[in-house]
Amino acid sequence: MGKVMVLRHVPEEALGQLETQLRAGGLDLQVIDCFDENWPLVERAGFDPRGFSGLVVMGGPMNVEEVARYPFLATEVDWLRRAVAAGLPTLGTCLGGQLLAKALGARVYKNRVKEIGWYELELLPSACEDPLLAGSPNKETVFEWHADTFDLPSGAVHLARTSTCAQQAFRYGPSAWGLQFHLEMTGEMVRDWLVQPEMCAEVAAAPGIDPHEISRRAPAALAASAGLVARVFGRFAAICRQHSLRR
Repeated sequence: MGKVMVLRHVPEEALGQLETQLRAGGLDLQVIDCFDENWPLVERAGFDPRGFSGLVVMGGPMNVEEVARYPFLATEVDWLRRAVAAGLPTLGTCLGGQLLAKALGARVYKNRVKEIGWYELELLPSACEDPLLAGSPNKETVFEWHADTFDLPSGAVHLARTSTCAQQAFRYGPSAWGLQFHLEMTGEMVRDWLVQPEMCAEVAAAPGIDPHEISRRAPAALAASAGLVARVFGRFAAICRQHSLRR
């Protein structure tokens, strides 16, 4: 069985649909909490891409430049560079996508607006040939929760955008993807995020964001995105399995 390393930044960031799909795809998960007191031991042990079938970096509320407060961010950027150089299947979501962009030399900065809630995702023509996104409709509904964005890394393929944030998905090389949106969400996760004190405060300070509307739309939006979730995570699992067989 192939093993995928998953890096988490905060306890509130559950794996949700990601865990369901990867385990269904025959993969074992090694979940590492970067915020845990044991992180220094993990960091000292190091990261060898040859020991894994894939790497996933989850989201979090911090900025990629907050290295003084969250030293693990610098380590993650290094691990992401090494994963890409080794051809290890790699997936970054939200903060993870921003860290991947930074690891590839791109600038990460504030988006012109915060995206919180359900948004229409436009898949670009390049997505038609992408290993994860091929066969998807031109428009999808996705969950967003971020204030930052990034430039497209040099040499990367731009895959998707929203009307309020151009960089929503990219692929670098044959097997590294950065996503700005959250495909891992479940109904329980949406409800949990909307009652977390810090996240409630962020919503309250964001003009035009209605938490009740986000909650109301959740069942239909999650049902609408189920096909995209299965395609992206299911195909990523298959790519990880294939990589494991080649090792």
